[in-house]
Amino acid sequence: MSSETQPSRRCKSAWRIEPRINSFMKRSMAALVAFAIGSSAAAAQSASAPFAGKQIRMVIAAGAGGGYDTYARYLARHLGRHIAGSPTIISQNMPGAAGMTATNWAYAVAPKDGSVILATYNSLLAEPLYGNSTARFDPRKFESVGSISKQQNICATWHTSPIKTVAQARTRELTVAATGATSDSATLPKILNAVAGTRFKVIAGYGTTEQRLAVERGEVDGVCGLSWSTLKASNPDWIQNSRLNVLAQTGAKPQADLRDVPLLTDLVPDGQDRKVIELLSFSQEVGRPFLMPPDTPPELVTTIRRAFDATLKDSAFLAEAEKALLEVDPVSGEDMNELIRRAYATPQALVRRAMDLIGASAH
Repeated sequence: MSSETQPSRRCKSAWRIEPRINSFMKRSMAALVAFAIGSSAAAAQSASAPFAGKQIRMVIAAGAGGGYDTYARYLARHLGRHIAGSPTIISQNMPGAAGMTATNWAYAVAPKDGSVILATYNSLLAEPLYGNSTARFDPRKFESVGSISKQQNICATWHTSPIKTVAQARTRELTVAATGATSDSATLPKILNAVAGTRFKVIAGYGTTEQRLAVERGEVDGVCGLSWSTLKASNPDWIQNSRLNVLAQTGAKPQADLRDVPLLTDLVPDGQDRKVIELLSFSQEVGRPFLMPPDTPPELVTTIRRAFDATLKDSAFLAEAEKALLEVDPVSGEDMNELIRRAYATPQALVRRAMDLIGASAH
């Protein structure tokens, strides 16, 4: 073999190897491009669905079985479908100190990563306004999600009681069960005592369920500041079997099935006191508040708010709510923020008058 033929063979061998190298490089480049595209798509999906694969806790400040618990659990069953990524939502009761335990926890301790939604008592949002030192939170700093329904409260005695009107409630002392010292169930009877001359004696410290049991057992004469919508949901037999004598109701207008029951404002002749009643009623306008901890990222708050709004228009949710006799009269997160802001901008003279009416100075 001549020396001249050897380079020619090496070249032919190289020509046979080169296509394999090129093919390998092309496949490698294609894999890298696919990986980059997949990573970008995953990143885009993660950005658009930050709750994908996550779990959200619906922390309920009330005990099991009450109106707040019922509404929160119905919401939890449907909310996840309207959140991009369809996270799992679990309900967790955290009762204690008439809701204060869970509300303080959500404000100062709860994760601020969108994984917690608090369902709390509306009356607690007024506690700092009236100087309650055990309320270690500023309602203006919570991130409001919204409310399923406004609340109109009633004052009532058990059906066996001889006291069936406000006029009769002026003639003798009546005991009423209450939760916290400035809960609706404590403030409404105090207001009626101050502006209508009634003689309610507030027995505080009951849980929501125990409060109603106390009425049924005759431990107390009745209850004031109890939501009519709560009764429809949790004790429908009370409504259907006329178990209550309803003496008065809150709100701007009578409820459809309480048209003959006087409004609280009908019993308040003084114009200045009417303004105070409006302040005291702001928590009822808030209704059943759902909140997220302060400093939760705005984009996560917006995602939950819009999911909340969509849920309250969801036909499946509405059908279930109707079947369970739950009232749906929603308040958006933005509107709730404004209600809280306005209440905390009230002149101090009116706040002090409100404190006098409900005895909040006792804190």
